[in-house]
Amino acid sequence: MVARTAPDLSADEYVGRLWRMPTDGSAAPAPLTRGHRDTAPVFSPDGRWIAFLRAEAKGRPQIHLVEAEGGEPVRLTDAPLGASSPRFSPDGRSLAFVARVPEEGRYLPEGDSAAEAPRHITTYTYRNDGVGFRQDKKPQLFVLELPAQPGEGELPVARQITAGVEVDHIAWLADSAHVAVVAARHARADDDLRADVSAVDVRIDQDHALRPLTDADRGSTLAVAATIEAADGSGLWLLAQDMGTAGRDFVAAQTGLFHLALTDGAQGPEAVGTPERVTDADAVDLDPGTLAVTEDGVLVGELDRGTVRLRELRRDGSSRDLLTGLVAHGAEYARGTVVTSAAGPLTSGEVHAIELSSGIGRRLTDWSAPLRETGRLREPRELNGTAPDGYPVHGWLVTPDPERFGSGPHPTILMIHGGPYAQYTVGLFDEVQTLAEAGYAVVYGNPRGAAGYGRAHGRSIRQAFGTVDAVDVLALLDVALTDPALDGERVGVMGGSYGGYMTAWLTTRTDRFRAAIVERGFLDPVSFVGSSDIGWFFGLEYVGDGDTDADRAAVAAQSPMAQVHRVTTPTLVIHSEQDWRCPVEQGQRWFVELKRRGVPAELLLFPGEGHELTRSGRPKHREVRFDHVLRWWAERLPV
Repeated sequence: MVARTAPDLSADEYVGRLWRMPTDGSAAPAPLTRGHRDTAPVFSPDGRWIAFLRAEAKGRPQIHLVEAEGGEPVRLTDAPLGASSPRFSPDGRSLAFVARVPEEGRYLPEGDSAAEAPRHITTYTYRNDGVGFRQDKKPQLFVLELPAQPGEGELPVARQITAGVEVDHIAWLADSAHVAVVAARHARADDDLRADVSAVDVRIDQDHALRPLTDADRGSTLAVAATIEAADGSGLWLLAQDMGTAGRDFVAAQTGLFHLALTDGAQGPEAVGTPERVTDADAVDLDPGTLAVTEDGVLVGELDRGTVRLRELRRDGSSRDLLTGLVAHGAEYARGTVVTSAAGPLTSGEVHAIELSSGIGRRLTDWSAPLRETGRLREPRELNGTAPDGYPVHGWLVTPDPERFGSGPHPTILMIHGGPYAQYTVGLFDEVQTLAEAGYAVVYGNPRGAAGYGRAHGRSIRQAFGTVDAVDVLALLDVALTDPALDGERVGVMGGSYGGYMTAWLTTRTDRFRAAIVERGFLDPVSFVGSSDIGWFFGLEYVGDGDTDADRAAVAAQSPMAQVHRVTTPTLVIHSEQDWRCPVEQGQRWFVELKRRGVPAELLLFPGEGHELTRSGRPKHREVRFDHVLRWWAERLPV
């Protein structure tokens, strides 16, 4: 069972349904549901039912239940702010889920938000991009007992299990009495980034206290992201980052796989010792969204030079790759078969099934075929070279269709990713394809500071923004420009978030670019602290704390805003009004400072959008953004 979603311009929303397909490839995928947006399907243990999330037009997702063979879905929840993460208990009698619980009087559908009581804030962390204020609508664990005949009578009553803490991830334990939850429940939770996994007894007659299995109050340094019980009953598998003794040493902290042994205690599961790290802390970084158990171990996704390899790691220490060369995300395992979604150079994501015993796989879908059959997708070419200091640089080049645009030389755009601890991948990328379709060559890669190349690579720009990372992106551009199809005299640069930082930074250092697009940029480390949802720790760890004169000088040496007087490059600034990650003041001030100094500049602001505009913003806003991007390049870097 697979959920497939896509942007719908007419509805200005993302729509989708559930699809059913045999894993042996014997039949084509067929739709199971026909809702406005149906996602997150999970099978009941007996295979009869599927629980999933359904959101009506402009509505919030609620949990529904449908028979696996088809039929009319039945709604199970009516959570005011929507529900998420449905999970069947192992005995199939209960369903756990997560829902945000609003404070009384807030977030009412017919209410006047401007008339609400003021928010009394006493913590560093009180707002998140894409969520808004979070302390007054914390996500909590709920459990409902499934009715014998779903759909008959009133909605089942969901019991709220947790309170106070924010629940980030849930997983049932085999006894169907306990749920493992990830939450920052320790005394210093407001001052660091650690998060524990705890067990809670969800039975009606229990007190529902969280009993920590990892405990930051007793020295655990882990920020747990996800957990699942091992098939052999030996304990829990954890995906976690080690935040160090200070609790926020997050720069290039590799997400690793840990095993935590459990035993049955008087009050439920208890940890035996501390979690054992299974993967290499310096070389292996895992996708927090990929974790599933097999009989002998666990399935994970390992970031590797622009790909995400699907791997099985076994309890005996052995491992093997199940899918390589693509960008795998998510995995499920049942009856000897692994199912995953994977993107590639000419696909935005297809379903693959892999026989675990033999390792033989097959692709079950080809939903990107209509786009590929237009003949207008351009396949990336891998680039490898060296920076002036001898460090290897790696990335990709996409060139326009020679039948439409000739052999060149083509105007070229250097594109820089955000993060910085993130990676461009080999997966189909709408940004690159849109520019190539308009006649531009596009260069993009993963400089020092990026993920997928080991901890040392990612950590090399800690308190050194704009140094070796700038060297690497320019070196990659120079490698690409050795191709005669590219015009080295007509080059632009663009990027978002940290890529916006790097774009602005380069324009303070060189006039080689005809124009730039600075999008949702991190542009002033000083004002970032206190205004960004991660400002209280991100800039302090990545750029420096600025408490002394020497520290302030070091911060200024990495600040585009402190060097803005050097910019002469025409710049389009794009920002979202509800961006709490890189607050809109960063883009507004960059635009104004350029204008004051006579640099050609424009500001494009999107109402109601956050930091994720280019990936999950309203479809019409994304389309309008592309229109402006192409207009800007047509004016400043004509094909």
